[in-house]
Amino acid sequence: MANSKVQLHPPEEKKTLWAWAIGTFFGAGLLKPGPGTYGSIAGLLLWFAAAHALHPRPFALAVGTAAAAIIATLIGIPAATIVARECGREDPGLVVIDEVAGQFFALMFLPADWTHAVLALLLFRAFDIFKPPPIRQLERLPGGTGIVLDDVAAGLIACAVAQVLLLLIRSPFSVLH
Repeated sequence: MANSKVQLHPPEEKKTLWAWAIGTFFGAGLLKPGPGTYGSIAGLLLWFAAAHALHPRPFALAVGTAAAAIIATLIGIPAATIVARECGREDPGLVVIDEVAGQFFALMFLPADWTHAVLALLLFRAFDIFKPPPIRQLERLPGGTGIVLDDVAAGLIACAVAQVLLLLIRSPFSVLH
């Protein structure tokens, strides 16, 4: 009988720590069910906490939110690419940095109160889940680019829709006024 070694537990694949920390947004993407929603909520809570801790003027809040969205996008693309490759999946659900970036874009021009925050969250999640054109087409881009940019588009569309809704509500001719 040949002396063969049976490996009961294969060694764990090495993970790129920084990419997993960013890609899962420090573990929010590991929460179940609905890791994307947890990622969106984590981004929203971070935005809300920063806005209330720093008390920026509206323009400064918009610029800071845009900067955070761009940074999350630029760091998120390589992180998502690495995590997807290390998972062996095209768009792993545990990658939620894309939801964080998209949520920041959705919040970009809104005041920091719960009503506007919830509006941005609901609009962003709806566009992210249903992916109307051109969002679905962006998802087809390779690697982290497709993972992140479809959510960026969902966030930008949610931002635009929120602004239109707010204009309609504030309009003196609105039936909602």
